[in-house]
Parts: sequence; C-alpha cells; structure tokens
Amino acid sequence: MKRLLEEARALDRDDELRGFREYFWIPPFGENASQAYFCGHSLGLQPRPAAAAVENEMRAWRERAVAGHFRGDPAWMDLGDSLAAGMAGLVGAHADEVTVMNTLTVNLHLLMVSFFRPAGRRRKIVIESHAFPSDRYAVASQLRFHGLDPDQCMVELAPEPGSRLIEESQVESWLARYGDEVALVLWPGVQYASGQAFDLGRIAAAARAAGASVGFDLAHAAGNLPLSLHDSGADFATWCTYKYLNGGPGAVAACFVHRCHTEGEPLPRFEGWWGNARDSRFQMAPQFAAAAGAEAWQLSNPPILSMAPLQASLDIFQEAGLDRLRTKSLALTGWLANSIETHFDDVLELLTPKDPERRGCQLSMRVRAGREQGRRLFRHLEEGGVIADWRELDIVREAPVPLYNRYEDCFQMLSLANEWAAAIR
Repeated sequence: MKRLLEEARALDRDDELRGFREYFWIPPFGENASQAYFCGHSLGLQPRPAAAAVENEMRAWRERAVAGHFRGDPAWMDLGDSLAAGMAGLVGAHADEVTVMNTLTVNLHLLMVSFFRPAGRRRKIVIESHAFPSDRYAVASQLRFHGLDPDQCMVELAPEPGSRLIEESQVESWLARYGDEVALVLWPGVQYASGQAFDLGRIAAAARAAGASVGFDLAHAAGNLPLSLHDSGADFATWCTYKYLNGGPGAVAACFVHRCHTEGEPLPRFEGWWGNARDSRFQMAPQFAAAAGAEAWQLSNPPILSMAPLQASLDIFQEAGLDRLRTKSLALTGWLANSIETHFDDVLELLTPKDPERRGCQLSMRVRAGREQGRRLFRHLEEGGVIADWRELDIVREAPVPLYNRYEDCFQMLSLANEWAAAIR
C-alpha cells in the first residue's frame, strides 16, 4: 500500500487539472479531513460559485421583482439560452436543439408524446433489462396510456448468458429480426448499474434501419463522456443535471430534439405558454405559435433559482474543457480499476467493462463472497470517509470524477478495501 500511496501522490502532483478541485465544496470528514467523495454519479458536489449565482438571482428578485424577466445580465427570459448553449457544447448538439426544462422523467414523458406513436404492428418500445426504474415506469405507463399491455409491448434486452454486458450487436441483431414491430428504442448512454457506456451511433443506426424512433437517457453520460448527439442520429435525448453536471439536488433537466424535427410540419406534442415564440410569448394569444427548435417543448416558465447553480457549473466545464476532463477520467478511473484488479481480484469483481472506451468514470463492483460481505465493505468505506453508493442487490458503485477527485482519494478507497479484505481472506 505504501508504494500505491507514493504513486497516487506523484500522479496528483502531475495532474494539470488538479486546481479545479478548489472550485468545489468537499464535504468534511471528522475535524481535519475531507471525504473521498465518489458519488458524483448520484449527486455532484456543490461548485463554490453556486451560492453567489443563486444570490445574484435572489438580488434580482429582491430589487427588480417582475422586471427581472426583462432586465438583468442575463434577464430571466434569456437565462435558458445561456444554459442551452453551454449544454449543447457538452453533448455535441446545436444550441437550438437543446432546452433546459422540468426534470428527467417528466421530459421522458413529454418526448414520448412526440416520438412514441404506435400504429399497426409498430407498438413496441425497446429498453435494456434492469433499466433505471423510473425509465421503466415511464415506458410501462406510456404503453398503458395507449391501451397497450407492457407485458406484450415492452421489450427488455438482456445480456447473453454468461455475460453481464449488453453488446450493441445484440441490439442490432434483435432489431434486424423484429424491428417492424418497434415504434421506439429508448436506450441509456451509460447503464446506471453496470457503468457500461454504449456506442449511441450504432444504436441509433440500428433503430432507424428498423424504421423506429430512437431516444437516449443520458443521465449517466452527460458531463461524463464526450457525446455527439446531433451526428448520432438520435431523434431525442434527455438528461438530469444533478449528477456529473453538478446542478444541485433536484436540479432542472435538459433535453435534445434533433433539428430535423423542428423544421417543417410540427410533431404532435403537449404545449404550454413558455413554448411560444419569444416575440409572442407575452401576448397571451389564444393560438400557440411554436418557438424555434427544442424550446417549443417547454411548458412553463423556468425555475430560475434552480438554474443558477447549473450556470456556475457549466462555466467550470467551459474552463476545464471536456476533452481534458475525459483524458484525466480515463487515467484516473483506469488507475483505480487496475489497482482493484491487481490487489483484490480474489475478493472483488469489476462489473464495468475493462475497455476504457466502453465506460465513463463509474466503476461498479460486486463482492465475490456475497451480499452481506458487500454491505460490510460499503459500511467500512463509509466509516472511513469514502463515500460510494450501494445498489441492490449487491453492487457498490463509485465514480472518480475528474473535476474534483484525486488519485489520493482512490488510494484512500484502496487502503480501506485492503483492511476489509484482510479480514475475509
């Protein structure tokens, strides 16, 4: 362990992004230490500028009241534009293809109104097995809303026997055979439990070849991996901003609608006044006049106090650069994964793909001795100031986030795991 600690400290000294850790509040551990926080895949840390960003909007409310909609830097009318532009750069989209609104599952429902249009034989929605529960609930309820039976029309593709991963080739093969029954493929950018990242271009191409619409849940991908949404062939996508994007608990979500769907004949969608064109939004006309691009899917005026911390975080991403963050993420997560395999392969099984290109910064582990020992490991980490998370039935997840995690944080996890492993070997 001593050699690993020296190695971790040397890598931290050479890390050109090490200063970005100072942009975040690291939760304390005891009187003189801080947590080794590996839960950015669940809730990102608070950016230090976030409080000032919220106070700025509180001041605008206090001093300008309703005039804050039209006066300020930016005015509330325009705050969404700044967020959409910053977000578009992170997900590989045009600014008019992205809007910031609602929360992730709400956006899934609104987008499925437009892109799940069952007709004739095309009545099925394809998702991955063990999808994040909220996605599964949304899909099942959409099917029931259309008078369809989820047991018949929700297809859950599972890994092949003996594997824990779903290969893109499985999706391609299944769609090539049964695609004429599929209305929508709804797929994750990163599978939340395993941490497996998918080639979204391949998934989209297979769906489109089958004649189906395709959408992505990017909750665990946005801010974690480089994305090319516009070029991927996706019809739509949505993601939360409280994980890797550090927007705060329950923060406003974002969505993408490909430009090809916002030109020409409008798609069916639910409508609300904030989806009106800017020049008619406050005219209160009885007829809806759609805003340009993805903005037309907005329903209500945005939650300004929720958007302010997200702007603070996006400014940090802009300064750091996603390419540089990805380079560090590959190195940092790779170092931790290699160390786990080298020192703990007899007691820990990594579920996340070994290929660095097939994962983001999340690593999911299973304890070979079973669930009870897994819970003991999780508790031992927590008691030692290492914050991971537990997913039933038996998965420990941790994510070394390149904006604020260090190699020494990873060493702290390894050191505690070594103490636990010594007791069971």
